[in-house]
Amino acid sequence: MNWTLALPELVLALCGLAILGVGVVQKCNAYYACSMAAIGAFLLTAVLVLGAAEGTGYGGLVVSDAFSRFSRVLILIGAAAGVTLSLDFNAKEGIDRFEFPVLLVFATLGMLIMVSANDLMSLYIGLELLSLSLYVVAAFNRDDERSAEAGLKYFVLGALASGLLLYGSSLVYGFAGTTNFDHIADTLSDPARATPGVIVGMVFVIVGLAFKVSAVPFHMWTPDVYEGAPTPVTAFFAAAPKVAAIALFARVLGGPFGDLAGQWQQVIVVISLLSMVLGAFAAIGQENIKRLMAYSSIGHVGYALVGLAAASEAGLRGLLIYMAIYLLMNLGAFAVLVSMRRQGRAVEKVSDLAGLAKTDLSMAVWMAIFMFSMAGIPPLAGFFGKMFVFKAAIDSGLWTLAIVGVLSSVVSAFYYLRIVKVMFFDESAGALDARPASSAFVMAASGLFTTLFFLYPAPLVAAAQAAVASILG
Repeated sequence: MNWTLALPELVLALCGLAILGVGVVQKCNAYYACSMAAIGAFLLTAVLVLGAAEGTGYGGLVVSDAFSRFSRVLILIGAAAGVTLSLDFNAKEGIDRFEFPVLLVFATLGMLIMVSANDLMSLYIGLELLSLSLYVVAAFNRDDERSAEAGLKYFVLGALASGLLLYGSSLVYGFAGTTNFDHIADTLSDPARATPGVIVGMVFVIVGLAFKVSAVPFHMWTPDVYEGAPTPVTAFFAAAPKVAAIALFARVLGGPFGDLAGQWQQVIVVISLLSMVLGAFAAIGQENIKRLMAYSSIGHVGYALVGLAAASEAGLRGLLIYMAIYLLMNLGAFAVLVSMRRQGRAVEKVSDLAGLAKTDLSMAVWMAIFMFSMAGIPPLAGFFGKMFVFKAAIDSGLWTLAIVGVLSSVVSAFYYLRIVKVMFFDESAGALDARPASSAFVMAASGLFTTLFFLYPAPLVAAAQAAVASILG
């Protein structure tokens, strides 16, 4: 057993316990120190991930390869940004309690376990550690009815999703005789062993994961949870867990169930189509910008799943590139939303951005860049993300999926450009409060990546190619 393969996760777990101990001892004065310690723990873990050896350990439960390295680095970036965005917001909302960064540390630990899982059991343990932490942070502002409602809705539907995933896993174990990904792949390489029972179990696993990525028709929790949760929590939800769940989708379907692509491809095509269409049309009438971003995220999950539906090396590569770009432009957009305060009060309406260009031009420009990128307008990073997944779909003969994706992008451009129009051409609704330095940093870093990606995309493309090669062999 090579225990060092899980060294990043072990270190992060110990850091989480240490931060928890400091928080309990210091109590009221510990929020800022615990948050900074959590960010430091994420950076340390990222360094360990980049230097980790490759192989399989713990009796085949854990795998360390280029795919897990790529996914874990993205997750840690999203987690660090989530804690950074919470620093000023939580203090002003009166929810600056040390438990918040501790919960995000353990949620991140769950995500790292998920994407490093090589067995249905370790996958489930990681997923539940993530889910239990997210249930609490969704309802973290316990004096706000919307936050409590968000936590309860997420708990009820998340528990249902976990039950479906576990039931699917039990069917796969019953008919394939193993829960280990490598052994499942070996078993299903024989067409005679791919019984209807295994296929039904695989479909239940897909449904459970579709809940976690909020793909249609399993998206119903997303708008309410995004709106009700504190904005930094919404930013975290929209970034790191989304990347982890999509990466898990890719590992499970591209690895153990890779030989059943003919069976699962049609399921992914359907949920991808539905997600793109609903994400494009449902967001048009939204006045609350967090609900708008919720439907936007559903649409982006649909675009990402186009790459998975292609069931090819180019498709999985496009999927990983898309999620990396989505993570960073999404964090930038939420940095703007976290900064939206007027006279000390958080505001969430699209109309609250009116005339922002006249009062804070730089923030309006960054937000416009993120909106243009999400709409897929060149030469911003979002255009290249969509280009990779749509090209993979066309190469695999999925013309309908690619055409619907392009048309959905055109429709979704309406509400992205509407935000730009409100910021630059509407009468000012009053100046927003000064941006906190933490939000300004995330905004600028994400904005520079989104704007300049086209100049040097090679490192991200090469890393995604190596990651895909590691799971496809």
